[in-house]
Amino acid sequence: MLPQSVPASPNLSRRLAKLTSILDVAKAMSAERDLDLLLPLILYEASKVVESDRCSLFILDREREELWSKVAQGSKNEIRLPMGSGIAGQVAHTGAVINIPDAYADSRFNSTFDVSSGYRTHTILCVPMRDANGDVTGVIQALNKRGGLVFDAEDEELLLALGAQAAGAIENALLHEEINRLFEGFVSASVVAIEARDPSTAGHSGRVADLTVSLAQALEHHTTGPYAHTRFSAVELQELRYASLLHDFGKVGVRENVLVKAEKLYPHELDSLRARFQLARKDLQLQSSRRRLASVEVRGLAALPAIHQEEDARLAHELAQLDEVMGFLLTCNKPTVLAQGNFERLLELGKLSYTDAHDHGQPLLLPAEIQSLSITRGTLSPEERREIESHVDHTYRFLSQIPWTRALRRVPEIAYAHHEKLDGTGYPRAIPDRTIPVQSRMMSICDIYDALTASDRPYKKAVPHTLALDILKKEAGSGQLDPGLFAIFVEAEIPRRALKKQGPT
Repeated sequence: MLPQSVPASPNLSRRLAKLTSILDVAKAMSAERDLDLLLPLILYEASKVVESDRCSLFILDREREELWSKVAQGSKNEIRLPMGSGIAGQVAHTGAVINIPDAYADSRFNSTFDVSSGYRTHTILCVPMRDANGDVTGVIQALNKRGGLVFDAEDEELLLALGAQAAGAIENALLHEEINRLFEGFVSASVVAIEARDPSTAGHSGRVADLTVSLAQALEHHTTGPYAHTRFSAVELQELRYASLLHDFGKVGVRENVLVKAEKLYPHELDSLRARFQLARKDLQLQSSRRRLASVEVRGLAALPAIHQEEDARLAHELAQLDEVMGFLLTCNKPTVLAQGNFERLLELGKLSYTDAHDHGQPLLLPAEIQSLSITRGTLSPEERREIESHVDHTYRFLSQIPWTRALRRVPEIAYAHHEKLDGTGYPRAIPDRTIPVQSRMMSICDIYDALTASDRPYKKAVPHTLALDILKKEAGSGQLDPGLFAIFVEAEIPRRALKKQGPT
C-alpha cells in the first residue's frame, strides 16, 4: 500500500514562499545596475520577507568611517551616521545581529526620529550585509514586525540571506557607477583637449551632443515615415552622447596651424609678404633718388626744383600703386569667395618684381602665395583640407583603442561616419547610404547646424538659424543628408529643445 502524501504545514509553506521570494529578488537585483532603482527594490523585498512595517538600508563608507543611506522608508532625506553610532552603526562596527523586542526598553535605541516624524518604533531587527569575502559592507534595519509580533530567529536568517544578496548587487551597482564616472571623466577630459587645440570652437562638441540626443529622443513621438518605429534605449542614448561628444577627438592628431588657420596665408607667410613689399617701397624710393641725380647731371642744378616736383609725383603714384596691390592681396587673403576676374589679376601680379640689395630682380609675389590666395572657398588648400578631413580617421583609430563596454561598443563606428553623405560624396570612406548608421545621420545634421550657427570664428561669420535650416534643406534635397531626419529636426524644433535642456547660461 502506497503512503499517502502529507500536506506541508502552513509554517513550512510560508518559509518556502519567503525563500522563493529571496531567490526571485536575487535575480532581479543581479540584473539591476541603477543604484537609485536597486535600493528601493531591496527595501521592498526586505519588508516582505520579514513582514515588517518599514526598512532602512545603510551602506558603509570605510574612508569616511560612516554609514549613509539614500533610502530609508519614512524619510525623504539622505541619512549619515558615524561608525559605531546608533543601532545601525553598532551592527556595522561589530558585524553582529541586533534584535530588539521592545525599542523603548532598550538603552541603545534613539527615539529622535520617532519624535520628529511622529512614528512609533516597537521592534527592531538590524543585520549586517556581507560581501563574498565576509566583510561588512552595510546594514539592513527592519522596524515593527506586523501583527504586533517580534522578529524571530527565522527573520534573522532570512534577512541575513537577503542582505548577502543585496551586498553583491550593491557592490556591482557601485562599480557600475564608478565605471560610468570613469567614462564621463575621460570624455570630459577629451573634449577639453579637443577644444584646447582650437579655442574658437569651444562648446561645439557639447552642443552637437545635446542636439543629437534631442533628435534621437524626438523619434519617440514620431509615428509616421521611415523612422516611425525607431526608438533608442537609455543605454543607446548614452552611447550616442559619447559618440557625439568625441566625434572630433581626432583633431588632436591634426597640425595646430592647419586646424586654426584663419586666413589663406599663414601669419609667417603674410609677414614675409609684407616685408617684401617694404623692400619694394625702398627700391622705388632708391630708383627715384637715382633718377634725380641722373637728371641733375643732364639738366643742371638749376632744374632741381622741377626735377623734384616731377619725381615726387611719379614716386607718389608708384607707391600708391604698390599700396593698392598690397590692399588687394590682403582682401584676397580673407576667407571669402573670389570673383572669377581676381584669379587672372593674381596671375598678372605674379609678374611684378623689385630689385634687391645686389641689384638682382626678385618676384614681388611668389608662386606658392598666388596658389594660396587663389583658394576659392575658405582658407584651406586641397592638401590642408585633406589633413583636416583626416581627423575622422584619427577619431576612429583613437576610439577603437578604448575597451568600451558591450553597451557602448559602437561609439567608434558612430563617430566614424559623421561626415559621410548619403550620396557617397562624404569622407573619409565615401560609403553608400545603406551602411551609414542612423545615429551618424542624425549627428551629421546636428554637426553642420552647429558649425553654421556657432558664434563668429576667425575664418567665418555665424549664420542665422533660418539660413542654416535653408542650407540643411538644400543638402537634404540634393541627397546628401537624410530628408526624414531633417524633417523631424525642423518639426520638433530640436535647436530650441536642446537649448532649453541646457538651461540658462
